[in-house]
Amino acid sequence: MDAMSESSVTQYDLALIGSGPGGSEAAMLGARAGLRVCIIEKGAPGGVCVNWGCIPTKALLRSAEMFDSLKKGASFGVSAPDGAFDLAAAVKRSRTVAGKMSKGVAFMLRKAGVEFLQGEAVFRSPTEVDIVREGSRIGSVHAKHFIIATGGRPRSIPGMEPDRRRVITSRDALAMTALPASMLVLGGGAIGVELAWFYATAGTKVTIVEMADRLLPQEDGEISEALRRSLEKTGIRVATGAKLENVAVQDDGVSAALLIEGKEDERVTAEQLLVAVGVGGNTEGIGLEAAGVCVERGFVVTDASCRTSAPGIYAIGDVRGGMLLAHKASAEAEIAVKTILGEKSAPLHDSHIPRCVYAEPSIASIGLSEEQALQEGVAVHIGRSAFAASGKANAYGSLEGMVKLLFSAEDGRMLGGHCIGHGAVELIGELALALSFSATAGQLTSVVHAHPTLSESIRDAAMQVS
Repeated sequence: MDAMSESSVTQYDLALIGSGPGGSEAAMLGARAGLRVCIIEKGAPGGVCVNWGCIPTKALLRSAEMFDSLKKGASFGVSAPDGAFDLAAAVKRSRTVAGKMSKGVAFMLRKAGVEFLQGEAVFRSPTEVDIVREGSRIGSVHAKHFIIATGGRPRSIPGMEPDRRRVITSRDALAMTALPASMLVLGGGAIGVELAWFYATAGTKVTIVEMADRLLPQEDGEISEALRRSLEKTGIRVATGAKLENVAVQDDGVSAALLIEGKEDERVTAEQLLVAVGVGGNTEGIGLEAAGVCVERGFVVTDASCRTSAPGIYAIGDVRGGMLLAHKASAEAEIAVKTILGEKSAPLHDSHIPRCVYAEPSIASIGLSEEQALQEGVAVHIGRSAFAASGKANAYGSLEGMVKLLFSAEDGRMLGGHCIGHGAVELIGELALALSFSATAGQLTSVVHAHPTLSESIRDAAMQVS
C-alpha cells in the first residue's frame, strides 16, 4: 500500500493525517470530488476507532452480553451447562472483528482512489510534511490542503502512570487475556462505564470511582441515576463524589485511599487500576509549530469550518476537541472538505450530535437534558415511557429502562431525547431525525410505529405531552 519511494516528494491536492472515521471520510469525499488525495497513517487503516476503540470495545461487550444471556437462559426455557467466560477467546474475536473492519477501510480507500502512505507525518511547513518510519525520513508530501485527523489518546494522572500491568489504560483493557479478580475503574464516563460493565459481567469485582456527583455527568440526571441502580444491581460498586489518592503499586496489585465526600477515608485494593479519565488530542510530535497551527489545552484550535490558524490546514475529530465521538469526526470531515471545495455547509451543533454508551443497559441521548434546560431557563414539557410497559421489552425479558423526551413549552418542538435500556442505542436515529427537523410531540405520535418494537416507547413518551 506504500506509494512512496525513498526521499521522494509527492504532490497532492489534499493530504489527510490519520485514517480514523474522520480522516477516512474526508479522504473519500475529497477523492470523489476529483482531488488527488493521500492518507498518512502510522498505524493500521481505520485508526483508533476501528482498531482500539469503538469496534473492538463493542465486540467485547457483545461477548459479555452473550455470557449474561446464557446465565439467564433458564428463565427463557433454555437449558445450558454451566458456562465460563473465556477472556482470551473474547479478545481474540474482538481483534478479528477489528482486523476485518480495518481491511474494509483499506479497501474503501483504494476503491475511492486514495493513496495510503504508511508512516508518521511531521510538518516541515504549512504545505509540506515529512513521512517518518522507524525514526527515518522516507519521503515528503506536498499538498495544497492538509486535514489533521490524528485523534486522541487516554489522559494520564500524575502518580497513576500506566505500566500496562497493574495500572492500565482502555487500550490495555482491550487486549488482556487473563481476567483479573478485582479492578478499580477511575472515571465514570462512557469508557469507564462500558469497561466496568464488561469486566464485572465477565466475573471481576469492580469499583467505579467518579469525581463528579454522578456517573456520566454530562447526561440527564434521571438517566444517570437509573444507570447507577442497574450497575449496582449487577454487583458493581459505584463511588461518586469520590477520588483516589496515595496510589501504591505492588507486585500483586494496587492500593489507594478512596475519598468520598461526606464519608470516612477508606483504603481500597485491587489487582488492577483502569484509568479512564478522558482523552487528550494527539498534537505532539507532528510539527504543528512549524506549520503555524495553534494548540490550546492539548487540542488544535479551529473555527466552525474546521480551519486552523494556518491557511490551508484543517483539523477534525478528537484532535479538535469538543465532543470526542467518531460520528462527530465524520460530520466534521464533510464540513472541512466542503470548505476546501469552496462550498457552504451547515454548522454542526453539539446539541444535534447523538451520544451513546454501550453498557447494559445501554444509553442513547441527544439535545438538552432536563438539568441543562433548567440552567438555560428553557421551560419544557417532559414525556416518559417505561420499557416495563413495552410488549417487545417484556417479550425479551429486558424491562429496565425508559424513554424520556423534552419539548419546548413555548413552541412544542423537541429539545432533547434520552433512552436507557436494552437496545436503547438503536432508538437514537429516530430521535436525532426528530430533533434535526424540530418535530413536535404531535408529529411523533402521528407516525405509525411497528408493533411490537421498542420504538413504540418513543411514541408513548410523546403522547404524554401531545
